[in-house]
Amino acid sequence: MNAEIIATFLERLWLKQGVSKHTSSAYGTDLKKFLSYLLSVESGEVNLLAVYPEQIEDYLLWRRQQGLSPRSTARAVSALKKFYTYAVTERLCASNPTERLHQPKQTQAIPHSLAEVEVEALLNAPDESDPVQLRDRAMLELLYATGLRVSELTLLTHEQISLQQELVRVVGKGNKERLVPLGETALEWLLRYENEARPLLSEAQSDYVFITRRGGPLSRQAFWYRIKYYAKVADIRSHLSPHTLRHAFATHLLNHGADLRVLQMLLGHSDLSTTQIYTHVARERLQQLHAQHHPRA
Repeated sequence: MNAEIIATFLERLWLKQGVSKHTSSAYGTDLKKFLSYLLSVESGEVNLLAVYPEQIEDYLLWRRQQGLSPRSTARAVSALKKFYTYAVTERLCASNPTERLHQPKQTQAIPHSLAEVEVEALLNAPDESDPVQLRDRAMLELLYATGLRVSELTLLTHEQISLQQELVRVVGKGNKERLVPLGETALEWLLRYENEARPLLSEAQSDYVFITRRGGPLSRQAFWYRIKYYAKVADIRSHLSPHTLRHAFATHLLNHGADLRVLQMLLGHSDLSTTQIYTHVARERLQQLHAQHHPRA
């Protein structure tokens, strides 16, 4: 019964709230971990729809004792809150045991980025004489030029790109739409890929822009492996993550004078507080400008 309830809840999240499959999967994992904990401490059967607030508080205390990160616990709390809000709305349970539950405090980690010279080396790493690597070069250029999430890039379709207006229309988290400029350089590499590489990769008809030899889109994981390969070719030893070029896009924009509101729109953050994680960059830039221009610096 518990498994069926979780499955129905996750399907509703995707259908009604536009939650991404990645987030939905993470919530499912969090709920199953909570259920597993209950089964380990309770005697007899466990019903997720008959849980008391004290049981959830004990679970969060147990997570802390296990040394689990505040970030992962915050996501677990979010999953539980959404699940029990859904359960009450659907009249599956009488009260919400998470009603007075607060998110655990967590320090925002400064995202890892790359220096501009490192980005340049990464972009130049693919061999453009190879159709696959020319495709990868176009993807890297587009990723750095637009700040897209990797999943947004790999699932990009032709109808989302306006060559005439040099814009890409992105449908991000929560089905929120945004328009992002492509930039001349990314556009040039995109056109080179479309004209020179894409016809050699596959003759299969596909709406996806970036395709494999089978004609389908790259997976998020496959493209991440490609990035790590080019980082090795370029001898880049900085920490890399799937979001590294997105963070580099944001960091370098701020370094060159963009403000947080503009950055918020380009990144597709619904709340400015999410974008404010980059304020350390703006602060460092102000300090540099002050040291460079103030007569008493």
